[in-house]
Amino acid sequence: MAQSEIAQAISRSRQYLRDSPEKARSRDSMATAVLEDGLRVRIDGPRGWSLVTDMAPGVGGRGSAPPPGWMLRAASAACLASLIAMRAAETGVTLSLLEVEVDSESDDRGLLGLDDDVPAGPLGLRTVVRVAAEDADEATLQAMVRWADEHSPVDDAVRRAVPVELAIVVGR
Repeated sequence: MAQSEIAQAISRSRQYLRDSPEKARSRDSMATAVLEDGLRVRIDGPRGWSLVTDMAPGVGGRGSAPPPGWMLRAASAACLASLIAMRAAETGVTLSLLEVEVDSESDDRGLLGLDDDVPAGPLGLRTVVRVAAEDADEATLQAMVRWADEHSPVDDAVRRAVPVELAIVVGR
């Protein structure tokens, strides 16, 4: 989709939600994970979407697909890159470079339940954005990246304590 089409789509969406704010809130599409073999898991979603994860051999997986933690980092990187591109289209900036790297540091004692004081998830995420455009100065690009970072749904979910409900159904 061309930059102008992206900008128009965003503009239409904003106007629609200004006119009908009660329609802004909706249930997000479900992801359903099914254990296939060993620690290999297939995740299915709407429209035929599908992902596969596997754990590292060190914890019993085969390493045949990315682990779920990598998917979290990938989601963070992709979401931020998407929002930067959306903001660029909206502001008329033509990007000549956009790369987003996300890495993290973890302590596997948390994952393995060896120390209750060690979190199971990452201890922190680090994001590096490389961005360039011939029609925007450094301050404009930095503001665009900061705006996207503040509005990234994935990073917001990581930064904010999002309530998580758990329902357990035993048997069919």
